[in-house]
Amino acid sequence: MPAGPAVDPRGPRFAAILTTIVLAVVLLTQWWPLLAAQTVVFAIGAFVGLKQAPYSIVYRALVAPRLGPASEREDAAPLRFAQAVGFVFALAGTVGFALDVAPLGIVATAFALFAAFLNAAFDFCLGCEMFLLIKRFTPARAS
Repeated sequence: MPAGPAVDPRGPRFAAILTTIVLAVVLLTQWWPLLAAQTVVFAIGAFVGLKQAPYSIVYRALVAPRLGPASEREDAAPLRFAQAVGFVFALAGTVGFALDVAPLGIVATAFALFAAFLNAAFDFCLGCEMFLLIKRFTPARAS
């Protein structure tokens, strides 16, 4: 059982599919307002909470009722960290496109797209794995 708040692992994968679509469209069009909207989605998931994230709300309202109960749950902390990493890349991409620094926008968006695609297609959360590695090599704090 996860140590912190637990989530249905199918929800983040659904969010990754939507994120992949959004980021692919941004990469093709370089339309920074759409990337700015995705940046807000990442920010909500990372800094407010996964329950309040727009894609999570859509998942719980429209998808989860059709799937039935989850057979397992996972800790929200690695997922929130992954959202924070996505936020950083999406913010860099938004700034790049908005300020006409296309290479920055393209590279930052491509990195975010790569991570989202890994999760959507292969159920491999790169940000979650980064979180676990950092946690593994960070000394535990004394209580």
